[in-house]
Amino acid sequence: MKISEKINDTKEFIFQKTKIRPEIAIVLGSGLGELADSVKEAVRIPYSEIPHFVKSTVEGHKGELVIGKLFDKNILIMQGRIHFYEGYSMQEITYPVRVMSGLGIKKLILTSAVGGINKKYKPGDIVLIKDHINFTGDNPLRGEHEPEFGERFPDMTYIYNREMILKTHKIAKSLGIRTHIGIYLSTRGPSYETPAEIKAFRKLGADVVGMSVVPEAIVAHQSKIELLCISYVSNMAAGILKKTLSHEEVIETGKQVSKKLISLLNQLIKEI
Repeated sequence: MKISEKINDTKEFIFQKTKIRPEIAIVLGSGLGELADSVKEAVRIPYSEIPHFVKSTVEGHKGELVIGKLFDKNILIMQGRIHFYEGYSMQEITYPVRVMSGLGIKKLILTSAVGGINKKYKPGDIVLIKDHINFTGDNPLRGEHEPEFGERFPDMTYIYNREMILKTHKIAKSLGIRTHIGIYLSTRGPSYETPAEIKAFRKLGADVVGMSVVPEAIVAHQSKIELLCISYVSNMAAGILKKTLSHEEVIETGKQVSKKLISLLNQLIKEI
């Protein structure tokens, strides 16, 4: 079955569950599930029930699609994302973005936990992504091309919407939230990086490192969806501080950051 045929199956299933036609989508990263609780007229669908979706298996990712209204905007929230390191293909982990495009999503906000490479950053800081380095060794556009998805060779010069970045930065400043604009480097995971790798990534120009975002960003950009990525520094990357890294730290920082990040997202949703 072609991916476009699967998307039609998924769309039909979702539209049977709700009359709301979302225009804005948010993908919530580790520890940020709370925002979905604010959605009005919410329909909640576990990924396990959605045709052709795969399950999220990571702690801190609920694995639920939430569709409803937030500040009178029709919204779709992925409460938990799917990662390459879970063993899925690039096409499987980006399938939800393909579905978003099919549903008519115009704007996509990705959130994620990241390790800080830039030594000016601190755990808890917000980073608005302006560009990325794909270090996964793969690309979600590889394989058979379906013309309805967009160009076969899409330009990647301006993946992240500059207008949305500047608007978000302005909002964050008004809320007193410490925010940076930086470059995201994506790895396969699930092991954290070595101190030597982090040194190399800094020389390449990366400010933060993570195990998501980039595959979704590539597909969203090919699909002509306006894209914003808001990352939060959950920990400093390996070798910067004299301590080891843990997923528990990521979850805990997510809980601490969630209040200010949710206030930022709420104000942003009001204004876009």
